Amino acid sequence: MNDMTMRGLARRREPIFFVPAVVLALIGALLAIHAGLAWMDEAARDDVYVNWGFSPLRLTLVFQPGWVSDLVARSQADPDALALARVLRDSGFLLGGPKLWTLATYAFLHGSWTHVGVNCVWLAAFGPPIARRLGGGRFLLFFLVTSVGGALAHWAFALHDLSPMIGASAADSGLMAGAARFIFQPGAPLGAGAGFSSRFAPGAVEPRAATLRELVTDRRAVVFIVIWMATNFVFGAGAQTLGASDAPIAWVAHVGGFLTGLFLFPLFDRAPAPLDPEPDPE
Repeated sequence: MNDMTMRGLARRREPIFFVPAVVLALIGALLAIHAGLAWMDEAARDDVYVNWGFSPLRLTLVFQPGWVSDLVARSQADPDALALARVLRDSGFLLGGPKLWTLATYAFLHGSWTHVGVNCVWLAAFGPPIARRLGGGRFLLFFLVTSVGGALAHWAFALHDLSPMIGASAADSGLMAGAARFIFQPGAPLGAGAGFSSRFAPGAVEPRAATLRELVTDRRAVVFIVIWMATNFVFGAGAQTLGASDAPIAWVAHVGGFLTGLFLFPLFDRAPAPLDPEPDPE
């Protein structure tokens, strides 16, 4: 095999490890934002978390505007209600309305370098196949929508929690779910009888997304989903118990992001199209 042929094979394999620019840009944005937060003093950093992190109570007050009045009434006899009322008053939490942008912006904030690092690793692992398939614009929109799905799931189970939720884990979970809709399909990198090289074969067609019925009857996809759910529960719901985290992990948001990605991915997906591999040198 001559050198020119070897170079051609290397170029065919290179896209396996290639991370699309939009994914690198998103990872860079997450790291840059956290670097800015790390540079701030604690008061300024907390202010960012309060105003740009997602606090379920803000959204709840849209639907239960009388809840604060009831809290104040209860505070006369309930010490816990009194303490919460004072926190709401002193923190300025009630100012600024529901801040609906926080349904998405919380995903760009993290509490530590470990937190943002882990989320960036998952983004680098599952972002590329989604970005290649959807394109940059749809990829970013999908990321934001799964973030919102995660926030809404967290809200549904923590209506009166005023603690801000932060982190891209829900969106990462949505990317994993979106990838599950096509990576196990025939002709896909993990599809039956296919290797990574098949993706770049001349005349190859990008595999269509699996229907939900096909997904739940594909053993590999089911195993992937079950393992993800079990891992999320053990390391999410039990993180504080196991001593893996000092703060509670919003594992319900992860499930919400995953289900959002799983069910809504076809709305973002493009019709399967012939792949355009780089031609071999003559």
